[in-house]
Amino acid sequence: MSWRDRLAERQMLKALGKGELDDLEGAGAPLPHRPGDAFVTAADAVGFRIMAQAGVLPEEISLKKQADALRAELAALTDPGARRRVMADLAQVEMRASIAAEARRRFLKS
Repeated sequence: MSWRDRLAERQMLKALGKGELDDLEGAGAPLPHRPGDAFVTAADAVGFRIMAQAGVLPEEISLKKQADALRAELAALTDPGARRRVMADLAQVEMRASIAAEARRRFLKS
């Protein structure tokens, strides 16, 4: 454990002892289940949550939702022509999502 971790832990315990954390929203409730956070960095996950709470949805996330919907639609289709069209749409959406993710990564590095 680094000195920063120890300092942060000490400050949190101090605030907890003073009761400064008692009235936080969601205190005592279990943490929400966010399986998608396993696939992004902790900083990105925090940023995405902040934007979600503000009612803002990044393009990358909306594209991932579109891709999920297209995958569900594709699974239900049996007509080869319709499947080809949905697969083409899915490929387009996944490409746009990859471009958005790469743009975010490059932006955060600069």
